[in-house]
Order: sequence, then C-alpha cells, then structure tokens
Amino acid sequence: MKTTLVWFRQDLRLEDNPALIEACARGGPVVPVYIWAPREEGAWPPGAASRWWLHRSLGALDRSLREAGSALVLRSGDSLTQLLLLARECDADAVFWNRRYEPASVARDTVVKEGLRSAGLEARSHNSALLFEPLTVKTGAGGPFRVFTPFWKACLALPEPATPAASPRIPAMPARRPGSEELQHLRLEPAIEWDEGLREAWEPGEQGAQGRLKAFATDGLAGYPEGRDRAASDFTSRLSPWLHFGEVGPRQVWQAVQRRAHRDSSGGVLKGSDSYLRQLGWREFAHHLLYHFPHTVDRPLRPEFERFPWHQDPSLLKTWQRGRTGYPWVDAGMRQLWKTGWMHNRTRMAVASFLVKDLLIPWQQGARWFWDTLVDADLANNTLGWQWTAGCGADAAPFFRIFNPTLQGQRFDPQGDYVRRWVDELGRVDGPRVHEPWELAPDYARRIVDHAEARDRAMGAWKELTKK
Repeated sequence: MKTTLVWFRQDLRLEDNPALIEACARGGPVVPVYIWAPREEGAWPPGAASRWWLHRSLGALDRSLREAGSALVLRSGDSLTQLLLLARECDADAVFWNRRYEPASVARDTVVKEGLRSAGLEARSHNSALLFEPLTVKTGAGGPFRVFTPFWKACLALPEPATPAASPRIPAMPARRPGSEELQHLRLEPAIEWDEGLREAWEPGEQGAQGRLKAFATDGLAGYPEGRDRAASDFTSRLSPWLHFGEVGPRQVWQAVQRRAHRDSSGGVLKGSDSYLRQLGWREFAHHLLYHFPHTVDRPLRPEFERFPWHQDPSLLKTWQRGRTGYPWVDAGMRQLWKTGWMHNRTRMAVASFLVKDLLIPWQQGARWFWDTLVDADLANNTLGWQWTAGCGADAAPFFRIFNPTLQGQRFDPQGDYVRRWVDELGRVDGPRVHEPWELAPDYARRIVDHAEARDRAMGAWKELTKK
C-alpha cells in the first residue's frame, strides 16, 4: 500500500485530528511531518512566545507519536518543495492536512494543493480548528456577518458539532523512512534565557491541554459567569494557547463543557456552560471576520479610521510595554504578559484602551507587541480584539467608550490582589488603596498621562474624524 503524508501545522494532537484519522484509515504507512516555514506566514511569522510554545509542543507531539510506534519528521523551508521531496523519499501518493484560515495560510495552501495534484499526488484538507467554518455561516443575503450576536445565533441554528474522534491506531513508518531535522536546529527557543516564567506557568502539548480542560470543566465552569472578569481568580479556562496550536480541538472543548452541564442539574453550571460556549463563539467570529476581510490584520475594517490622527511616540510605547505607566491596573497586566506570556482578558481590554485612547498610539503597534509576547498569539483573535478596542472593527465598542484604568482596577480587582501580585513596588499597599497609590509608594512609577486630560484629547480626535 502507498504511504500517506500527514502535514501537521496548528493541529498538534492525535485525538480528534481528521487529517490523521483519514490517513490512518487508508491502511498504508503514515508519515507525520511538520515543516517550519515562517516566511510563508507573510508579515506575521510566529512571535517569540509562540516559538517558545511551538518548540515544546513539537517535542510533546513527537513523544506521543513514538509511544504509538511512529515519529514526527521535521523539515524546514518551502512547504511545497519539502512535501514533494518527502513524497519521493518514502513513495507517498497522498498528503492530508487540516485547514487554516489566515490570509497567508489560505494563499499558501492553494499553491500547495495545486502543486501536489500537478505532481500526481492526492491532496486533501480537513477542518479541525473550528466548530463552524467561515463559508458555512452566512447572512440571509448570503454574505459574511459583521455583528457577533446574529452570527452566533446562525451558528447555533446549524447542526451540532460532530462528536470528537479518539486517537487512531497509527500505522508504522514506511521501510524507506525519510530523514528528519533535529528540533533544536529549528532555533525556536530564545537565544537569551527569558522564559522562566513561561516554563512555570504552562505545559505545552496535548497532555497539558487535556489536563487543563478537565480541570476547568470540573472545577471552574460553575463559577465562570460571575468569576471570569476577576483577574486575581482562576475562573477563566486559559485554554487559548492550546486551542491556538491545536493541542486540543474546539469540538473536544464543546463536548467537555456540554457533558459537565448535563451531569449537573444546578442552574449555575448550566449558566456557566452557555456563558463559556459564547466566548468560544467569539473565537469562531474572529476567524470568520479574518477569512472574509483579510486586510484587517493591519488595516481597520471601518475605512474612515484610516484617517484617524494617531500619535507616533516610541518612548510612550516602550513605557507601556514595560508596565511603567503609573496606573497599577495597566502595569499589572503588562507585567503579567511579560512574565507569563498571557494576560487576563479583562485586563487586555484595559491595557489596549490605554494605549489607543489615553496615548493615541496606533492599535497596530499594540497588536504587534501582543503578537510577540503572547503564548496564545492568534492572528484572528488578536486582530478582532485590537480593532474592537480601537472602535474600528466589526461589532466594535464605540471609540468614545474609554476605560478609566483606575476605576477598572477598583471594579475587577477590588482588594488589589492582582495588582500586588504583579507590581512589586505596590506589594505593601493594603486593600483597594493599591489602585491609587501615588502618595503611598514613592518608588512606583509616576503617571505618564493624566487620564482625564487624555480622555479629552481622544474625544477631540474622534470628533474631528466624525466631522470629516
């Protein structure tokens, strides 16, 4: 029987992996392969935190494959060139993979599919990353959605997501086993060791994903609706990096949440499941938007914002990046990001609002920083989040919704536990006073702007834009 290549990308798992399952069902040898091709990602190759995660995820996938009697083949370079070489090396007649939806990936996959078929190979792609693919959800007029609520209603009217499939029995590698690069030769890890906080916070790989999903479904779901906005608590799922790298699939998350809801008749858990699945819907909406509006990775969906009078200030940008703005809620979020590669979603909105509205720095610069420092840096989610905050995207918050960083901290971290955890200079300021510590902690950074004055400047800029 002929050999099948399974081209892994952001689907680094064995369970519920449609491309792997179909390849194994053919009956012949299967060669799992990952190709490191950052140049094919266009202007958005993986950032430093993403590369750190990818290194460990690839190692975890290889270990799982070896336990199953196989192994992961690593290559680097042009994807089509490497797949054709591998096909010749191991006498393969088919290449299967799971689809991605970013603009550069869609363009690359089209070229790869045409090139493989021109060479006489079977080339087939599958869906493993989304519950509802972008082309399957349409408005009544047949176009894409721009508002979340009707989008999600349309999704829920479609057939229920399929039941996740178990890990298949993986056939042995072919007798003509292809060569593989060493993982360290891909140079994904940082040259200078800065990743101690990431290593303490995360366990990349399918096993880590399953452990986190089980813990959330068992212990976190019931308190999710009321607790998800409290940054000091652990009520969010934190599954985003595992979902981004495909170490767990959305169907697996959907089923785990639904099963937990059905097992427990209490209203809290049922409410929690609906609330959390709606957040999973926002992930679907982000990919829907990026697929249909690919220019939004660096340009606003609302074209009038092309004329917005942003300020270019590298010094203020760097101060924001380092978490030294003088606003405890903002600084705590930025320092959590630098230390762990992750930030609570409620804080993400506040720090983004501070950058684009208090400092009037372009949202694209904030998106770039998040892209480099987040372990869950996902192009669709990153684009949606920043355009939402800047008021220039689909279903966006209006520009005049400007978060007060002090009030946000007082509301979502009322006792200051989150701030004290991440801002060392404020560790001895008790209780809610930590959100207004300027007379209590002389070592803490001075405020780089007055929020009231900054709000007036932002409103003036927005009014000028609306006049034009």
